[in-house]
Amino acid sequence: MTMSSPEFNLIKQFFTEQRISRPDVSLGIGDDAALVSPPAGMSLAVSTDMLLSGVHFPEQTSAAAIAYKALAVNLSDMAAMGAEPAWFTLSISLPEVDENWLGDFSQGLFAIANTYGVQLIGGDTTRGPLCMSVQIMGFCPEGKALTRSGAQIGDGVFLTGTVGDAGLGLALQQDPLRRHYSAENEYLIDRLEYPTPRVSAGIALRNIATSAIDISDGLAADLKHVLNASGVGADIEIERLPLSTAFVGEQRATIEKAWQFAVSAGDDYELCFTAPMSQETAIQERLNAENCPCVCIGRISAPHGLRWRDANKIERQISVMGFDHFQGNN
Repeated sequence: MTMSSPEFNLIKQFFTEQRISRPDVSLGIGDDAALVSPPAGMSLAVSTDMLLSGVHFPEQTSAAAIAYKALAVNLSDMAAMGAEPAWFTLSISLPEVDENWLGDFSQGLFAIANTYGVQLIGGDTTRGPLCMSVQIMGFCPEGKALTRSGAQIGDGVFLTGTVGDAGLGLALQQDPLRRHYSAENEYLIDRLEYPTPRVSAGIALRNIATSAIDISDGLAADLKHVLNASGVGADIEIERLPLSTAFVGEQRATIEKAWQFAVSAGDDYELCFTAPMSQETAIQERLNAENCPCVCIGRISAPHGLRWRDANKIERQISVMGFDHFQGNN
């Protein structure tokens, strides 16, 4: 089908009907630019992510799941900054106008937008390979944003949720012979397609975490970003990695290979953060209140580098990979 509908009709039909209408948006979709009003005393946090078919999601992924994830990964960036998300724009390239696909896409998009109270305020559409870019904006109190560069020697390294689930869900999608219907498999695939942005957890960690990052490219790769930005190292007790029951049941490998997969696989969108160990009880109380599980997996140390140790403090050689957008997993 060719791009026959005028662009403004497409936008009006699929992207202007939304339940969220924030009072800080004085002009939204329909003009040359949106007008928004950040609260006084707040810093504006801005992030953008692009999702390309066949690179960031399998081609058979449903339209609703694509839309959900496109916004979820940006919400996760807000979570990692301790920022409250407010508004977003969407630019989308479509190979053709498929009204059923667009209907499902808009439903998935506004389902998560409504859940997190963010309003679509503009964007762009064009014809081309299936690709979408979301820019999200939010705010946090001035000087209170979480960053990657504040980790201190002696801090604990904490991790929310579980890791490895999304990567294993992708492996199941890519290997039809391995995939079979089970509650565990469906859970893993849902973790890939419908990640949970830890927005409320990020906000709860203001004034307590010294650094934070979300797990998009894999725990090993993303934690190294924190260590490099902070000029420190870390010793991680690999046996404390939080693994889901579904992951352990489906991961048919030695425990060493399971650990390697868990720290290499991306798309979990959990938070990895550092904080003084004296705050561990406060962290657990705050995150329990947000229904967000969290464990301490190691400590920040002076020697640079990331070291994986077992329960006996013996260093284990874990050959880790991370996702590179130009080379894939490497």
